Amino acid sequence: MSGIARRGFTLVEILIVVVILGILAAIVIPQFTTASMEATRSAVLSQLQTIDNQIELYRAKNPGDTPVADPTEPLVEGGTNNGWGVLVSAEYLRDEPMNLYTGSTVLVAGNEVAALAEDKGSANGWYYEMLAPGLTVYGAGFNRTTQQLEHEYNP
Repeated sequence: MSGIARRGFTLVEILIVVVILGILAAIVIPQFTTASMEATRSAVLSQLQTIDNQIELYRAKNPGDTPVADPTEPLVEGGTNNGWGVLVSAEYLRDEPMNLYTGSTVLVAGNEVAALAEDKGSANGWYYEMLAPGLTVYGAGFNRTTQQLEHEYNP
């Protein structure tokens, strides 16, 4: 028997390889999930910064006014451009911003608490609120700060 060459793997060897691959997959898959959530969070925060910048640009072009003060197309629930009104134009935002967490572009009136209460797949993507210095926009399902977002993702 010593002259016969082995031609394949034994069942034990195959099982050992499968177990090792299973352990490696169990270690790696949660890291991909975390990376996906990080990317979504970064995208929403980036969009919020862009929206804030465009609101400030509107205020600079229309001395001190916020888009809600515009009589022709104010930011209102059910208004034009899914509630974005004049902000979605060649001068400001090219398209309605998509909230990657909820998959929605709809902007509605509300506050940070209402925005945080939204779940993935909600019909609302963004909330706006008139505050003392002007207009604030919140991403549905998110707080505005990274530290708060980390708490949101890691309860």
